[in-house]
Amino acid sequence: MSPRPLLLFFVFMLLFHVLHSSDVSTTKASTSLYDCDQCHRAKEREISTTRNRLNPDEKDIDIIATYSDTSGHVRLARLKMRDLSDSWIWENPTNGNSEYQKSSQESVESFPTDSSIEDNPKHSIDERKPEENKVEVPHSSSMTPMKIKRQVMRQERKKARTAELTQENRETNNHIVSAAIKHTEEFDTTVKGKYSIWRREYENPNSDSTLKLMRDQIIMAKAYANIAKSKNNTVLYEALLKHSSDSQRAIGEASSDTELHLGALDRAKAMGHVLSIAKDQLYDCLLVERKLRVMLQSTEDRVNVQKKRSAFLIQLAAKTVPRPLHCLPLQLAADYYLQGYHKKGNLDKEKIEDPSLYHYAIFSDNVLATSVVVNSTVQNAKEPEKHVFHIVTDKLNFAAMRMWFLTNPPSRATIEVQNIDDFKWLNSSYCSVLRQLESARIKEYYFKANHPSSLSVGSDNLKYRNPKYLSMLNHLRFYLPEVYPKLDRILFLDDDIVVQRDLTPLWSVDLKGMVNGAVETCKESFHRFDKYLNFSNPLISNNFSPEACGWAFGMNIFDLKEWKKRNITGIYHRWQDMNEDRTLWKLGTLPPGLITFYNLTYPLDRGWHVLGLGYDPALNLTEIENGAVIHYNGNYKPWLNLAVSKYKSYWSKYVTLDNPYLRVCNLGE
Repeated sequence: MSPRPLLLFFVFMLLFHVLHSSDVSTTKASTSLYDCDQCHRAKEREISTTRNRLNPDEKDIDIIATYSDTSGHVRLARLKMRDLSDSWIWENPTNGNSEYQKSSQESVESFPTDSSIEDNPKHSIDERKPEENKVEVPHSSSMTPMKIKRQVMRQERKKARTAELTQENRETNNHIVSAAIKHTEEFDTTVKGKYSIWRREYENPNSDSTLKLMRDQIIMAKAYANIAKSKNNTVLYEALLKHSSDSQRAIGEASSDTELHLGALDRAKAMGHVLSIAKDQLYDCLLVERKLRVMLQSTEDRVNVQKKRSAFLIQLAAKTVPRPLHCLPLQLAADYYLQGYHKKGNLDKEKIEDPSLYHYAIFSDNVLATSVVVNSTVQNAKEPEKHVFHIVTDKLNFAAMRMWFLTNPPSRATIEVQNIDDFKWLNSSYCSVLRQLESARIKEYYFKANHPSSLSVGSDNLKYRNPKYLSMLNHLRFYLPEVYPKLDRILFLDDDIVVQRDLTPLWSVDLKGMVNGAVETCKESFHRFDKYLNFSNPLISNNFSPEACGWAFGMNIFDLKEWKKRNITGIYHRWQDMNEDRTLWKLGTLPPGLITFYNLTYPLDRGWHVLGLGYDPALNLTEIENGAVIHYNGNYKPWLNLAVSKYKSYWSKYVTLDNPYLRVCNLGE
């Protein structure tokens, strides 16, 4: 066949392909997007080399195609034989037209430089868009094995990439979820307060914002009411007073928003409206400032009065004997005489004066407290039979104290109960405190409440007006050698302590020639001499250092032999006489004790004596539990309702609650 008929046949087949096979063309265009230029050129060189090797005598033929596009325009396409892909199969004309038709169609599909694409690129891209997302491999009869293989490979790459992106997306989502969970756990959902009392979404039932607002409104209403009254604005003055009274009734005894009356918020809104009117009519910055200053000063004065009253009531509650404690000595004293216990004498007189045993001195008028001191000491002692307790009380409580220990003797320990009134040597001619009690000045200070030196001078002096500071039971600690002349060492214990360890090692402590062994209480600047003594007085400033460390009474080991040698009681008498006008220190036993034993006190380890359970609720519980002696110094004694609840169990476990006297007086409840 001549070349001209062959060319005409190819042109007509090409037109047929363009007009009726746009889908296949679009698919080929879409597929070409995934081929890189370098790969395409390498394939072309490989195809050309293969063709030349298989058909070395074949000539390169120019092919020109003419066709009409969908818009009716005539288009020309020109290509070379070398531009044809390897999928073209050249046969002799006798091989039939069907195969030639297939090869012509494949030539157009593989041709990348169609003039229609060059002339109208936008149109061509729009036509390809619907086909770009197709993933199915076409199973056309014109697909060669090589083309099928390439499309399968592309499909596999797409699946692999899709799986990779899916995995990355899953990991990202997991990371976001984990971060969100962590952020949620760390997020503090506690409502700090209302942003606005008018918005329900910020409502907090535990807040007191509305309560504070209403109180502030009442303060401003009072200020504006005074200004309105001074300017004869009667209507506004009465309106402010009325709304102040209404708001005060709505508040009542409430301490938080939840305790307010139902109409409190409406009262606050009404008060806000009246205050807005008052501000428009009366506001004067300087005038309002002066009014608020006057109100502030008045409030401070009332607070100071309330503080003094509170201090007085606390002292009264701390020193008033509760009814059960008052009942106990009455029951014991009645049975002491009715049952004939008053005819019995003291036992174990030999042990009472034996200096080789462990002797304790307890001076108290509180039967229950003294019993706890004795019980706790004996229960924690390794050899209780070697412990001797010397108890001194007053005439009023002597029968009850003796009756208690006669009917409730501690295990194998020795108890001696004495009446301070039996110490005939303790009289006003020898004792400075007893002599001062006879002075009119002291009587006036203690027993005339309307005196200028009474409650009106301040709350600091209230506790020193308690008669216990003039009680000889309190000052008897300065006469230990006279009370126990045959002893060498004695351990002094207050009645508000609890013993938790064996105390016998204290008798073997080397005091280094000192008289008093005690635990120091100074920490940094606290509890030093300047807190207890008046250093503005030359007698104090010339003899003592204000930075000297204080120590505590309550658990003290005294060397009575060294005491006598240094005449400690004489030193005490001298300073007590100089303080008759109370200018050197306030009344009490610790200040004269600090003076008397100045430079004569040996510091013991802090673990022997833990203080503060009677006033400090924030003590370290581990230190309390490890302390040999714990001391309820302060107003919150463990036998009172004022006691700190978390400390009370350390004391109450040594109370014999099954005792019939305690049950009768309801002390077991």
